[in-house]
Amino acid sequence: MARSPASPALRLTRRALLGGLAALAAGCGFTPVYAPGGSGAALDRAVIFDTPDTSNGFVLRQRLQDRLGPAERPRYQLSVTLETSTERVAVTRNQDTRRYNIVGKAQFVLKTLDGDVVASGSYDSFNSYSATGTTVATLAAERDAYRRLMVILADGILDRLFLTVPAGDTGGDRA
Repeated sequence: MARSPASPALRLTRRALLGGLAALAAGCGFTPVYAPGGSGAALDRAVIFDTPDTSNGFVLRQRLQDRLGPAERPRYQLSVTLETSTERVAVTRNQDTRRYNIVGKAQFVLKTLDGDVVASGSYDSFNSYSATGTTVATLAAERDAYRRLMVILADGILDRLFLTVPAGDTGGDRA
């Protein structure tokens, strides 16, 4: 049996609902992060990154830079410190570990170039990898889990910054 398409009245109701929600969000002061004047615009191409000189720090910095762009108009410096630890989570009766969790914590401080703190905080998460394959496969899985964790931490830091950096703070006209 073929389904009949939704009635025009139902489609209109959906559109009206979505339009009403958009109007409601605009009326309460909601500004999309990447809209002109949003907090994403304030950080776009305006942050110098200070991350650890490690492979994890490199991946973290790369993700931050992918999301915000290189500092063409530097106004801020984001300093990040990383802590990671490994936990055994799937252990056999013979005490062989089959799965590991990598727990990571990133502490960050966003400052103006004058040294005024704009935002600070921390973000923590974890990722896992399997240790059931060959030694080479386990090492590759571990490296990939660290890479994924750094991406998660970078995204979490940016989410926190987008919530705390004042929207519209773009530091003047764009060139």
